[in-house]
Amino acid sequence: MNQISNNSQNKQISASINKANKETYNGQRWLVEERDACGVGFIAHPSGKKSHKIIMKALPALTCLEHRGGCSADQDSGDGAGLMSQIPWKLLSENLELNPERCGVAMIFLPQTEEKAAQARQIIEKVITKEGLKIVGWRVVPVRPEVLGPQARANQPQIEQLIVTSETLQGDDLERSLYLIRRNIGRALGAEGFIWEIDAYICSFSSRTIVYKGMVRSAVLGEFYTDLQNPAYESAFAVYHRRFSTNTMPRWPLAQPMRLLGHNGEINTLLGNINWMRARESSLSSSTWGGRLNELKPFVNADSSDSANLDNVMELIVRSGRSPMETLMIMVPEAYRNQPDLVDYPEIVDFYEYYSGLQEAWDGPALLVFSDGKQVGAALDRNGLRPARYCITNNDLIIVASEAGVVEIPESEIVEKGRLGPGKMIAVDLATNEVLKNWEIKKRISKQFPLGEWLQQRKQITKQPFVTNTKFDSQTLLRSQTAFGYSLEDLEMVISDMANLGKEPTFCMGDDIPLAVLSQKPHLLYDYFKQRFAQVTNPPIDPLREGMVMSLNMLLGKRGNLLEISPENARLLKIESPLLNEAELREVYESEFATETLSTVYAIANGPEGLQIAVNNLCSQAATAVKNGREIIVLSDKIEGGISAEFAYIPPLVAVGAVHHHLIKEQLRMKASLVVETAQCWSTHHFACLIGYGASAVHPYLGLESVRSWWSNSTVQKQMERGKIAKITIEEAQKNYRKAIEAGLLKILSKMGISLLSSYQGAQIFEAIGIGGDLLELAFRGTTSRVGGLTVAELAQETIAFHSRAFPELNIKKLENYGFVQYRPTGEYHMNSPEMAKALHKAVATFNNSTGILPVTTLPVTNGNGKQQEKSGYDHYEVYRKYLQGRPITALRDLLDFNSDRSPIPVEEVEPTAEIMKRFCTGGMSLGSLSREAHETLAIAMNRINGKSNSGEGGEDSTRFKVLDDVNAEGLSTLFPHLKGLRNGDTASSAIKQVASGRFGVTPEYLMNAKQIEIKVMKYLLLMRKLLFQKTLL
Repeated sequence: MNQISNNSQNKQISASINKANKETYNGQRWLVEERDACGVGFIAHPSGKKSHKIIMKALPALTCLEHRGGCSADQDSGDGAGLMSQIPWKLLSENLELNPERCGVAMIFLPQTEEKAAQARQIIEKVITKEGLKIVGWRVVPVRPEVLGPQARANQPQIEQLIVTSETLQGDDLERSLYLIRRNIGRALGAEGFIWEIDAYICSFSSRTIVYKGMVRSAVLGEFYTDLQNPAYESAFAVYHRRFSTNTMPRWPLAQPMRLLGHNGEINTLLGNINWMRARESSLSSSTWGGRLNELKPFVNADSSDSANLDNVMELIVRSGRSPMETLMIMVPEAYRNQPDLVDYPEIVDFYEYYSGLQEAWDGPALLVFSDGKQVGAALDRNGLRPARYCITNNDLIIVASEAGVVEIPESEIVEKGRLGPGKMIAVDLATNEVLKNWEIKKRISKQFPLGEWLQQRKQITKQPFVTNTKFDSQTLLRSQTAFGYSLEDLEMVISDMANLGKEPTFCMGDDIPLAVLSQKPHLLYDYFKQRFAQVTNPPIDPLREGMVMSLNMLLGKRGNLLEISPENARLLKIESPLLNEAELREVYESEFATETLSTVYAIANGPEGLQIAVNNLCSQAATAVKNGREIIVLSDKIEGGISAEFAYIPPLVAVGAVHHHLIKEQLRMKASLVVETAQCWSTHHFACLIGYGASAVHPYLGLESVRSWWSNSTVQKQMERGKIAKITIEEAQKNYRKAIEAGLLKILSKMGISLLSSYQGAQIFEAIGIGGDLLELAFRGTTSRVGGLTVAELAQETIAFHSRAFPELNIKKLENYGFVQYRPTGEYHMNSPEMAKALHKAVATFNNSTGILPVTTLPVTNGNGKQQEKSGYDHYEVYRKYLQGRPITALRDLLDFNSDRSPIPVEEVEPTAEIMKRFCTGGMSLGSLSREAHETLAIAMNRINGKSNSGEGGEDSTRFKVLDDVNAEGLSTLFPHLKGLRNGDTASSAIKQVASGRFGVTPEYLMNAKQIEIKVMKYLLLMRKLLFQKTLL
């Protein structure tokens, strides 16, 4: 493409994206920006005795976790620290006569200005009075603002406590009333223009617990809140938390603990949990709340953090009558399938199995410390990806923290110490004065109801045999594959590999073709969605080594009421795999669960606008079917004859996403499951997208037929006979295909640190690149899409373009090869094309090694092979440069240009090239990840320009520390006979020497030859941080 046409293309694409940008969605802040890794723990008297000693031990313990928190440059403003304890009634009763059994205390952050604070007090008092409680009084919390950092002081709210009393309520009834009041206060403040968590916030409102927290460092918390230093402040326990947030600006309300929880970790499935909780709202009811449950809605907030939403849902369940321990067993279950430790506890397995049909797991690395004032404890996620150490003493103390040693205890006083394992729990019951260990907790909870008997209602579809003969003739198969967007590469490089080897094909890392939104070739909608992956503090899972904690099991059918326990909740249909073959789909139809199939084809005659109409009709049909009692909805592009010359198809990803969100909106989603029967699904990414947007299972009928067709091909049969590929049956080929899809899904889950496919379902863990606002609203609500692009009408055109290649006439004999994977002259553009590589090689080969510049005139130069060439390096570099400038738009950065408001400065004022190159560094790649030749060449090249190469872990051969002085005229050295183009004075020693946790290859000589030492620290397998120290050369 020439420069003029390329510029024209730039402008057209830029205009299109800019127009669509007005309708883009940047995503929730916690999803695109925020990552945390905190320190958390608790200390308690198991006897239930209240003392100030608990607070005096908790504050130093919190200070010991300072390194786990973030701190501003002013040294005293922190990401947040806090402490939860029992309400210090002795302190609060110094000037008041209070009956603790009938009183509650709110810890409130009020607006900074007295005028707005007074208005907020009036609103709060009005809500409380309306609820029938009496105001005892307001108490200004004594604080020392002078110990705060400038940033924290500038944002400090007015901090006050409000004491209320009830003439009739106490205990759990009073707690529920205070919970209702707090939620109604938030609503009332919002109605008057106050922004929750910005203008006002209630840290806690309880008759049992209180939370002191702020935007401070750990050591500052006790200095700022003078109550915490008062000997009259007594409690039987204290939960403490130090917050660390990587990318967000801290705020006072974001500090923890929350009302029930202190959380260290990340909930990877949060968007899905939020969507499912919204969908669940209409099906929840509880005799505990009577008709007042609606006052608590919405239960979750997409703009709040994972910790806040987790705490919100936990509080709802706890206030509805469950203990915190039971609630966490429901929300954060351990890995109970194939768990050897649970062989002797079938009732615990029954508990998890029962609730798996009511509440998807809040999945991700998490240490959760909790208390409702009656119990205090800690629990770990199923993978144990956050550290938790505990210590029990002989003088009435139990300490749990993110690490050992936060409280100084003489060894002679320690009765027991250890760590919590994956999915394990420890707690103190302050009413019975017991220290409860994991199995004791879970046995007590799981034996409350005969869940094993109830689970006998649960039906299961086991894996069934595959079809043993092809169903399509070759022409029909080719027509269908063409219409649904298959390419020759899909067939020969993806499907055939999976059918033959039972695993996904292995491709190189990275992708050098244009993004789907920028491509001139046709793309499926799936290509616009990119999977997210574990970042910063959030480790991925190894699906091979940690397979025991992972599961692809799914449940179909109507979901029950989470807040009430009943036998009917157990009635669901269990499937072992999300990929259904023909026999398994037939079993779904024949089951006792009412099933209805809805067609996803629509008339082409309606034009591009017909897609929107068809999707709206499909959503209405699905809602009607659910209202009529259907428990499973099958979205199919196969029934009623499927596609034809007159009928095209709704892309299955649009169909499932649109129906999923429509049923949520109509409060029907929990009453039915979605199954997709489609031809347009054959790769792991396709399955992941469909499940991620709400499907419970997929029947890829054309994908399976393509496998059968591949096996039946005469060429494949001959290869089997000759032993070139494994000899397998047609059924084994389909089993291999399913095995590859299942293994691929596990890999996708593991990259995001998710263990259960049921938690991944509907979690929408994608970022869309190039999806327009109307299409997002139609089917992918809540998905991050920071640049605009494809509209509904344009998607319809692309779908019809695929369809028109197959109907009314099929004019091809084989599928088209678009060259998305392997470069083809007529295929998709590749940034690393042969032409680009040749131009670069020629430019490098004619580089004048003696002067270090490209010759302007024709000069004899020596290339890397020691041969004399007489070419103009300048011309070859110009060819390479023109290739770069004239290439098609490939990445979003290609659309960027300088938009400066000033004249360029003279080149003479710019820092010299030699000085700039001193800051060039290579990545830390070890020998082995790179070949010896590549590793040494990088080091030599960086040393020549005075940059720095990084050794990676594993050390370096001492030969590399020597300076070459034996290089001959051909650029060869006896020390490095495998390298060419060397010079005297070269050295292959990496300037940056890496020291990994295992210290492999680290010797005194290795360290002495470093200009910088990079120490790779791995903290509890969680947070990889690189610390770079400048070493003084000796």
